Amino acid sequence: MKKIKLSITGCTGRMGKQIIKSAKKIKNVKIVSITEKKELLKKIVGLKPQTNSERAFKNANIIIDFTVPKSTLQILKIASRLKKKVVVGTTGFSKREENEIRKYSKKIAILKAGNMSLGVNLLMYLTEIASRSLNNNFQSKVFEIHHKRKKDHPSGTALMLGKGIAVGKNKNLYKLIGKKFLNKKSFPYGKKINFNSLRKGSVVGKHEVSFSSGKEIVTLNHEAFDRALFAEGALAAAKWIKGKKPGLYSMRNVLNFK
Repeated sequence: MKKIKLSITGCTGRMGKQIIKSAKKIKNVKIVSITEKKELLKKIVGLKPQTNSERAFKNANIIIDFTVPKSTLQILKIASRLKKKVVVGTTGFSKREENEIRKYSKKIAILKAGNMSLGVNLLMYLTEIASRSLNNNFQSKVFEIHHKRKKDHPSGTALMLGKGIAVGKNKNLYKLIGKKFLNKKSFPYGKKINFNSLRKGSVVGKHEVSFSSGKEIVTLNHEAFDRALFAEGALAAAKWIKGKKPGLYSMRNVLNFK
């Protein structure tokens, strides 16, 4: 098997650092470039961080991106010119930005996931099943906790779970999104899906989906303790997408969930 040549964006961020650390342990994976929003003098894994550019990405097969929406769209624009495949773990995209990503996926293979962990993607799958199985007497809500530096809320994973609820009901997520709370001790169910985001300490990630009929509550949850699991998922996604044609893929494709 030929080596996968990676370019890792956001190399000084939490996920960038973890992906670099995890990639070094995997055979047949070589980091050929790393990027940040500005060039840095200090080398990381023997490489000088560059800005996002054709020069930075030209020797890579695959780009792994955990940055911010504006940066991701810039990266996809460059990648589409160079015909490079991209794994996107960035979250917080607007509906317009999501549509731009779909346009780029007609030219290159893009794997996009709000969460790269096996457990969370299984949780989304189970959320779909629960939403489909429970009747319309059940209302739903999503609760999530992340470290205090996380800017977007609800998290990309919380929105993934909201999408799982919507898919189970054959509805469009954007038409089902209810109220978005931040740092509330408790929050209500509603006719639409309500979200509550808590930001504190150094929590890696905790998500909970609840369905209530008023007479009983069904709860599904997942908690992450080590950021390495997200990096390992992103690297598994990079291996999987290597030979794929242009299109927009997700971790469900990697994990072969129906």
